[in-house]
Amino acid sequence: MLSTERGIAAGSDYYVYTPSTQAKNLFLYPINMGLFRYQPGYSLHRNAYDSFLIMFVRKGECQVETEGRTLYAHADQVVLLNCYEPHAYWTSIGWEAEWLHFDGNTALGYYEAILAGGAPVITLRDTYRLEKYLHKIYLQFKERISIKEALLNNYIVNILTELLVNKDMEHSENISSSIIEDTIAYINDHLTDSLTLKDLAGQASLSPFYFSRLFKKESGFSPHEYVIAARINNAKFLLKSSDTSIKDICYSTGFSSESSFCTTFKKVAGTTPSEYRFSIRS
Repeated sequence: MLSTERGIAAGSDYYVYTPSTQAKNLFLYPINMGLFRYQPGYSLHRNAYDSFLIMFVRKGECQVETEGRTLYAHADQVVLLNCYEPHAYWTSIGWEAEWLHFDGNTALGYYEAILAGGAPVITLRDTYRLEKYLHKIYLQFKERISIKEALLNNYIVNILTELLVNKDMEHSENISSSIIEDTIAYINDHLTDSLTLKDLAGQASLSPFYFSRLFKKESGFSPHEYVIAARINNAKFLLKSSDTSIKDICYSTGFSSESSFCTTFKKVAGTTPSEYRFSIRS
């Protein structure tokens, strides 16, 4: 559902869920979740909202007030609140966040173990797993996927376990690079496919926003730049090692038209495909 709340930008959406009796007895379960863009000046103050809140700040910053403390939360940080207690959050510059209100018999125990006297604004060494499972929950409702409460419980447990463990233990520096290595292998195996940002992010089980930042950090290219570079490099190989026509090379490397191929090739290589082939063979 699209939000009509004051101070929430158009296009922000949220979903509400009513758990079964079995879920209330056995599981952690979502109550509502969404992806909001909060406008400058947004403010929310509540005495109670019967749930716990996980909020991943994607852009901007906000201030959070709980248990007599006021803290700032910036991009890539996680806010964890016990909303049974008075709480507030607001912003002067705006922020974007994916969030989840959840509850369950073990929710308070997880909350207390994760914070253990610490601040409810958490910086993780790597947000990959947390955002992956948070986004999976969001997509279950956004895309109207059949709801399996045991699976939703598993996603929430994974998020909370990440918060519980990841902030206290040394995180392998190879996780991010292995994700991008897998994506690059996928690109090279599917050069003739459309390879949109959404498709590539889906392969990595990440949101397009986080995937783009991670890909740029690890490879030095945006996803689109890498796809183009891979296609041009494959075209160069075919131009210098075969007699395949330029038209056939165009389509075999994923371009939609010969004119688009020639224009892109010249932009990247500084010469036309024909000139490149001639220079290599002369």
